[in-house]
Amino acid sequence: MSLVTLLPFIVLIGAMFLMTRSAKKKQQQAASMRNDMQPGSGVRTIGGMYATVKEVNEDTVLLDAGPGIDLLFAKNAIGAVLSDDEYNRIVHGIEHDLKSDSDVVPDDASSLSETDESADEAAAASDEKSVDLGKKDTAEEPADDAPAKADAESEAAEAKSDDEPKKTDGDSDAK
Repeated sequence: MSLVTLLPFIVLIGAMFLMTRSAKKKQQQAASMRNDMQPGSGVRTIGGMYATVKEVNEDTVLLDAGPGIDLLFAKNAIGAVLSDDEYNRIVHGIEHDLKSDSDVVPDDASSLSETDESADEAAAASDEKSVDLGKKDTAEEPADDAPAKADAESEAAEAKSDDEPKKTDGDSDAK
């Protein structure tokens, strides 16, 4: 047999070796994590339940899931051992503040807005100004002039006809 025919088998065996090695490494890490569990540490089960370790036996773990609720789990059912900060953040909603010297963000936004008189004056000045958007009010046109009314109606009809597509003989630049 030549080397070319053996090469795919060698590559396949090498890939299988690498995959089993990484799987064994993960299993060893999980086993060491479960063996290092101590009473009082927070854990997450493979089912997603968070609890505190009460007692560790050879193959089982007694968990405290709440006041008066003790559950017995197999060690293999423990998905992760959590740090104290992470467990408190998830279960109790307590954030561990590492930067206690920094400014605290308030719960409401009212304290973030300006409260001095200059802000009130600027708001009053902006309310007084009218904004011209280029539209003409119909109330400004004289109501008693019939020709002015007819002109306004004809302008509105022209604007409406400009919006509609015009029919042509088929010669158009649009594609």
